[in-house]
Amino acid sequence: MPHTAYSLEDLLAIMAKLRDPIAGCPWDKKQNFASIVPHTLEEAYEVADTITRNALNELPGELGDLLFQVVFYAQLGKEQALFDFNDVIQAVCEKLIRRHPHVFGEQTLATEAAVKANWEATKAKERQLLDANATSALDGIALNLPALTRANKIQKRCASVGFDWQELSPVIDKIYEELDEVKAELTRAHQDKMRIADELGDVLFACVNLVRHLKQDPEAVLRGANNKFEQRFRKVEQALRQDNKHCQKCSAGELDHYWQRAKQDLA
Repeated sequence: MPHTAYSLEDLLAIMAKLRDPIAGCPWDKKQNFASIVPHTLEEAYEVADTITRNALNELPGELGDLLFQVVFYAQLGKEQALFDFNDVIQAVCEKLIRRHPHVFGEQTLATEAAVKANWEATKAKERQLLDANATSALDGIALNLPALTRANKIQKRCASVGFDWQELSPVIDKIYEELDEVKAELTRAHQDKMRIADELGDVLFACVNLVRHLKQDPEAVLRGANNKFEQRFRKVEQALRQDNKHCQKCSAGELDHYWQRAKQDLA
């Protein structure tokens, strides 16, 4: 039996029906801008997970879930006479054309670096139009970004105005410097958890800087490390079960032995 061919108009109509005060869905009717934010973030991560797993056959469904979030916000905006879906389309089209003068205009930007510089300059002008007090290169960076992503974005913004190391050596030295400061806090007779947390934050920030200088994405790098650790730990658990042993009852030396075996098996 052939599937019904739906359109964007159908999706917008379905969303309106879900929010209908009388015939709509009880859950959908009680949502607001703030309440669906966690769902939006979850759907975005599920898209990323699908791509990471190379499960591209699942991607249309996951992208549909993410698109539904945009449609939901647009419906809420329409109900409150703030904006509708057409306004969303208008805003993104205008923005893309404005930020790509080398594609839609007569400006020539021959290199990727020139494109990025123009992009940042255009965004800075946009921020000032929205807020005349937005004079810092760091204005407009969302507070709710994941911490690693926000650190990376902060550093990129600073680099875009020339506040950056031009060589790798001082970037690496900074990590060791911050680690030494953590050690210094740990040697105090009376340890201050807040000071330790502050120094640990500096270590993580410095590590993000190294990742950025090596042209890597810190979220992706850490996701890779998480996945690698999980695979190895599951291998350790499997080996312990085969040997009828329990993790809590093994010595550190025994656990390290199983860990090294797992690393070799998964190499």
